[in-house]
Amino acid sequence: MSKHNKNHNQPSHSNPDAIRMRLDKWLWAARFYRTRTLAKEAIESGRVHYAGSRAKTSKEITVGDELQIRQGSATAMTEKTVVVEALTAQRGNATAAEVLYSETEESIARRDYYAEQRKLANLARPDNKPNKKERRDLHRFKSNQD
Repeated sequence: MSKHNKNHNQPSHSNPDAIRMRLDKWLWAARFYRTRTLAKEAIESGRVHYAGSRAKTSKEITVGDELQIRQGSATAMTEKTVVVEALTAQRGNATAAEVLYSETEESIARRDYYAEQRKLANLARPDNKPNKKERRDLHRFKSNQD
């Protein structure tokens, strides 16, 4: 075996003909993150999982791999489970990015459920802030309750 074999870093059970791509590049190309730096930070902070465990930025993925991606703020966090359908190194428009992955049925159902729960939680809030008179009345009511 030659010392300069270009496939020497690949495990023996992997297919050398399979097309591979870095995870951070794919997340950027699939438009999950605006920049590769943001994709790298998301991977390093543990918001992207590959096969159920945290992934590294340089993790090479292939078609058919399953990823769990958490996006959003703490109050509106969404978690998607996607299957890689295609690989590309170029970032295209949103319609081109939709071809790169497909979301699992369980993931869609889970996101819909949590979106509905957030909507129901917002129903308890009033439509507008109380004015000065209403605030005084509320304060009087609360002080009489004690």
